[in-house]
Amino acid sequence: MTQIQPQPGIMDIALYQGGKAHVDGVANVVKLSSNENPLGPSPAAAEAVKASVSSLMLYPSSDHAPLRHAIAEVHGLDADRIIIGVGSDEIIAFLCQAYVGPGDEVIHTDHCFGMYRISTLAAGGTPVEVPERERVTDVDAILAACTDRTRLVFIANPNNPTGTMISQAEVARLADGLPEQALLVLDGAYVEYVEGFDGHAGLVDSRRNVVMTRTFSKIYGLGGLRIGWGYGPDHVIDVLNRVRGPFNVSSTALMAAEAAVRDQEWVIHCRTENAAWRAWLAEALAETGVPSDSSCTNYILARFASAEEAKGCVDFLQSRGLLVRYTASFNLPAAVRITIGDEAACRRVAEAVRDFKST
Repeated sequence: MTQIQPQPGIMDIALYQGGKAHVDGVANVVKLSSNENPLGPSPAAAEAVKASVSSLMLYPSSDHAPLRHAIAEVHGLDADRIIIGVGSDEIIAFLCQAYVGPGDEVIHTDHCFGMYRISTLAAGGTPVEVPERERVTDVDAILAACTDRTRLVFIANPNNPTGTMISQAEVARLADGLPEQALLVLDGAYVEYVEGFDGHAGLVDSRRNVVMTRTFSKIYGLGGLRIGWGYGPDHVIDVLNRVRGPFNVSSTALMAAEAAVRDQEWVIHCRTENAAWRAWLAEALAETGVPSDSSCTNYILARFASAEEAKGCVDFLQSRGLLVRYTASFNLPAAVRITIGDEAACRRVAEAVRDFKST
């Protein structure tokens, strides 16, 4: 046997499975499995991508100053405390790389984004899974799981895949109750779908132990460019910049993201359309006997009587060219996550689920 071995924890990582994008032999496929924006990016962002072609021979900015200042201007933040990454995934990985090692623990809930566990194991740490309460983050359960080995606590608010949220007061209570050596990481991938919500930026500003991550992959429609950002206390951002590669984000992504964040009219348009069709689809599915929790995101978690029924519905929708996400890997085997598409996609989903339930 070879003596060349990876670091402990690496082989405990199950390969990440993204949402399915193709079905052999099925035409007119609609992908509703990865929470992408069906309206696409801002026209301004699309123009920025085209403009970036003329400078592709040059290295991108290493300090990302134009984008950081644009984000700061739009959201009322301190540009010096913003870090840019290859999606918010990279910020999550930086946090684990910088603060987690063998013997350290990282807490996440039992229904959450898989990269929390993956990045923890990659850093040699130990993931600690805490149960949610009826698919909602349970602050008391998280605090009870904390030990002197806890280094990071990850929660998404709103949460993926449940779509549920906890209040600002509950998040503040969690931050204040953590052991002194631990950081609270607030994953804000879906923040923009909640009108008037700052993603707890105010909490970051008032605490030394809270970090927020955000992404351009969801409402901004730039998933293909892989760009996100983080906001935190100066002592944390300083550490993360020391492990960040100098040219980690491409010029194209930086230019597109800057244009996108400045076009808040497009964000409002996407949020409004999403809210209307989210409500319509949730009601249409409920009428067929498929309930879901009130969602604050661009997807709903449709619940079924059993894992067999949920998987059967996924297969049935796939045969109709509708790709949704079976959530067994999120510890929700009797549920299906359905991205809110455009009007045509939502109507196709409702009709297909109704046909499935009637068979």
